[in-house]
Amino acid sequence: MIKRFLILFTAALILIQFIHPKENRSVSISPNDITNKFQVSPQVLSLLKNSCYDCHSNNTNYPWYNYVQPIAWWLQYHVNEGKSELNFSEFGGYSAKKQYHKLKSIVESQRDNWMPLGIYRWLHRDAALSDSQKLLISGWADSLAQKIKVENNISIEEGHKMIY
Repeated sequence: MIKRFLILFTAALILIQFIHPKENRSVSISPNDITNKFQVSPQVLSLLKNSCYDCHSNNTNYPWYNYVQPIAWWLQYHVNEGKSELNFSEFGGYSAKKQYHKLKSIVESQRDNWMPLGIYRWLHRDAALSDSQKLLISGWADSLAQKIKVENNISIEEGHKMIY
């Protein structure tokens, strides 16, 4: 019985190696990319690309273990979830209120250290941000949020609502 189970389990494990999710890779920069709509300094953009873009853009750099199932499904789930929360490749297409909210969430994520995710920082040691890098990102995000708030007459109450 145990031998039969191990044989079936091994066969299933081998078979699923041939089933891969569609990779999150675009061939060009989206017209709604944040860099096409807003000023992003080279330093901030470098940090975002290194620590955020794999899950929060339309272009993921996949590690070697993405070719092992069921890890690839797990990674794709996180990429899809990350993009549904914030997608820098589509940021320019968000409403001003949503842009404001997402930027304030970036500030909060750096202040409270919940982004990048701990497992991502563990797997990608170079994605861990120093305190000064977190301040650089949150300063940029807060400044841009305030600019969007003023330009679009977003009230304090509207700015704190969850806008999607």
